[in-house]
Parts: sequence; structure tokens; C-alpha cells
Amino acid sequence: MGGFTYESEVITSIPPPKMFKACILDGDTLIPKIVPQVFKSVEYIEGNGEPGSIRKVTFAQGNQFNYMKQKVEALDREKFEYIYSVIEGDPLMNMLDKITYEIKLEASPGGGSMCKTSSKYYTIGDIELKEEAIKAGKEKASGVLFKAIEAYLL
Repeated sequence: MGGFTYESEVITSIPPPKMFKACILDGDTLIPKIVPQVFKSVEYIEGNGEPGSIRKVTFAQGNQFNYMKQKVEALDREKFEYIYSVIEGDPLMNMLDKITYEIKLEASPGGGSMCKTSSKYYTIGDIELKEEAIKAGKEKASGVLFKAIEAYLL
């Protein structure tokens, strides 16, 4: 199994506790409301959001993906850290075993947040991914999502 890691940072004017609550703790209900053109629903099929829980994310019609299943790996409410893996579904493109996301929110100057995300892509066998295409897609998606949540909270 091969793979690569992609790191990104997004700065928002929302403080870490508020952004973490909106994105992570309340994200299952908020995100489909904030960006219904991307997400149709998010529901837990095992657990309640604690580590070990499995949730199904259904994308809105017209997106390139239909669904994905995510497993919560770690959740630290005090340090504003969240780790989950995409374990099934269209984003794996029949080329990935899984994708693991490590998200950490830190205070930024001016009272906002810096969201640091590390995405680890685990390929199936000797498959090679076009890293540039994945990076471009990730930057666009994370920027749009965080800016939409920021606008909603403001």
C-alpha cells in the first residue's frame, strides 16, 4: 500500500471553540443546512460521534460523489482536535483503501482560528494517484466549506 500526505491551513475569523462546535460537534446537522448543494445528509449508523462511531454522508444530487462512510478515530474537545477516516464510498475512487483526516483548530491573531488539516491517502496496491489533482480539489473544497461555515456563524 502506497500513499501520500497533504497538509493545508485555512484561517477564519471565528474563535476555535465556536468553529469546532459548528464544524465537528454540530456538523452533522449544520453542514447539510449550510451547504445543501454539496451535502444532502449526515447520519450516524453506529455510535453517537465518539471514537469508533461510523457515519454516512450522502451528497446532494449533481455532485461527482453519491456517498461515503466515515469512522471517527479520535475526538479531543479541549484541544479542538478531530481525526476521522473515509472507509467506504465514492471518494475512494476504487483506488484508495482509506483517507484519514487530522483536523486541529488553533487560535490565530485577532481572535479567529487557524484550521490545520492533514490528509493521508492510502492507495490500494501499487496504484499511483495524481497528487496535484487531489491537492487542487482539497484546497477548493476545504476553503469553500470553512468560508460557508464562517459566513453562517457571522
